[in-house]
Amino acid sequence: MGFFKKLLGICETQPPVDASCWRFENGVIYIDLAKAKELSEPGGAIRLEENGMSERVLVMRAEDDQWVAYHNRCAHGGRRLDPIDGGQRVRCCSVGQSVYDKEGHVLSGSAKKDIKTYPVEVQGDEIVVRVG
Repeated sequence: MGFFKKLLGICETQPPVDASCWRFENGVIYIDLAKAKELSEPGGAIRLEENGMSERVLVMRAEDDQWVAYHNRCAHGGRRLDPIDGGQRVRCCSVGQSVYDKEGHVLSGSAKKDIKTYPVEVQGDEIVVRVG
């Protein structure tokens, strides 16, 4: 990530190409894995925003095929997060470069607090993330 992207807080992780791959209902996110091609490989991630949600969410597939979902907001400056190390950790997209482990615990950088994670379940061909 370049300096100007860090300065402006522009993250690398994008919303899903196929916006129909997910829906939000009653505090639960449902992601259709057949449509969310970004999540087909370990290290893949998508950022989910709006659709009636009050918080931004980052969903990623870690290297060990574990699914992880985070409140997509750095505890230091509120910037978005990006996966690093094949999805084993996430990093803030700002100059402060706060780094968190898969459980959301701060490892380094400017942040002093952990980030919130959400429970994730795989149900058939869907990922279910309970955010509310």
